[in-house]
Amino acid sequence: MSYGRRAAHQQMSQINVVPYIDVMLVLLVIFMITAPLMNPGQIDLPSVGKSSAPSVAPLEVIIKKDRTWSLRDHARGGVEFPVSHDELSALLQQSLAKNPEQPVVISADRSVRYEEVVSVMETLQQQHIKKIGLLTKTR
Repeated sequence: MSYGRRAAHQQMSQINVVPYIDVMLVLLVIFMITAPLMNPGQIDLPSVGKSSAPSVAPLEVIIKKDRTWSLRDHARGGVEFPVSHDELSALLQQSLAKNPEQPVVISADRSVRYEEVVSVMETLQQQHIKKIGLLTKTR
């Protein structure tokens, strides 16, 4: 009886992974060599000319901690004055009559509820303002 030898009719129950490792390493070397040689695709982006009209200074709707609204017109020197919902609507209509592409930004205090900001955005959408932004501070 020989325990060290396998019988000729028995199958091997282990997988030999050495050939797979060799193939993987060869592929890895091929990719490492060819990757820097590949040219990335060039994208030909369309170009646009500059706008002939100067950009319009935005109106700034300010929401304060006490939930009051103010309006600042940067085109008229940036003077801030308090407004109500109806006054804001009327001023926006006047501004849109002069310039239909009038941008408006909303700046709200950090402690103001999200509900107030949405209320201002709803007012702006009812007045058909196309360009609405939120003003933030950079760190």
